Amino acid sequence: MDDKPSPEALSESSERLFSFGVIADVQYADLEDGFNFQGTRRRYYRHSLLHLQGAIEDWNNESSTPCCVLQLGDIIDGYNAQYNASERSLELVMDTFKRLKVPVHHTWGNHEFYNFSREYLTLSKLNTKFLEDQIVHHPETMPSEDYYAYHFVPFPKFRFVLLDAYDLSVLGMDQSSPRYEQCMKILREHNPNTELNSPQGLSEPQFVQFNGGFSQEQLNWLNEVLTFSDTNQEKVVIVSHLPIYPDASDSVCLAWNYRDALAVIWSHECVVCFFAGHTHDGGYSEDPFGVYHVSLEGVIETAPDSQAFGTVHVYPDKMTLKGRGRVPDRIMNYKKERAVHC
Repeated sequence: MDDKPSPEALSESSERLFSFGVIADVQYADLEDGFNFQGTRRRYYRHSLLHLQGAIEDWNNESSTPCCVLQLGDIIDGYNAQYNASERSLELVMDTFKRLKVPVHHTWGNHEFYNFSREYLTLSKLNTKFLEDQIVHHPETMPSEDYYAYHFVPFPKFRFVLLDAYDLSVLGMDQSSPRYEQCMKILREHNPNTELNSPQGLSEPQFVQFNGGFSQEQLNWLNEVLTFSDTNQEKVVIVSHLPIYPDASDSVCLAWNYRDALAVIWSHECVVCFFAGHTHDGGYSEDPFGVYHVSLEGVIETAPDSQAFGTVHVYPDKMTLKGRGRVPDRIMNYKKERAVHC
């Protein structure tokens, strides 16, 4: 499963339809190199911006320009909040993204909520909901304003769905709100530790404060979108900061209710792959229903002499991820009955 595909397998055996870029966990801060929470992994806070610049330059110069880029969350690091540098760092990263010749779709992760409230993010340039597709004759496919999720069509018969993995969370919430109380209750029911970021002794280690989940309302909306895509024989790519498949992630980094999300996805034929960030280590697996789960390696833990991003090339019968640096190449074949005839 994890063997690197041969160059022949990645070659253009059929006509390429379109491409898109993927990058995760930039976590920029104007700080000297540091380490992760456990003190075991080096983090390159300043250099992450140079990695982002390199990725953008690469995408801009590709012979077949990607139609868009998916930014999978944690665009600046939580340390910015301690130094009152959140807005300044975000502006610097967003100015860097201005060099990109194509649209970027921003996902929200835990570090967004370490720096900003949900209200702030909704009004910020990290809200790319204006790029959504609106299926006017199916109002049930319109997302609620209560969560940050939307879908769009980069190419005929392909629909991308961006999910809000912190729709259920204690991060970025007004602590006096009923929603915060509800989420804290869920967290404490599953995590009795004094330190809520610690998974120590938990039978479900994903129930930590730096994770979150999907509300039933959002899952119902996802179900409606996937029903529409099934009916219209579309292929679907889903994007979330948090992974939802255990074989493609550290167990501590999964969404709280990942099983609920999988249940919705597995009840439909249309989903091809699920892209996430958060793990930093990366992960990859094909689930029993033929959905590929790709957790992208994080820029923040990528040494200056390497890279961490990729371009996904889409064909009538498969998608191929061409990785750079720490990101491996991957092949994601559609199930035979799912092949698109163009």
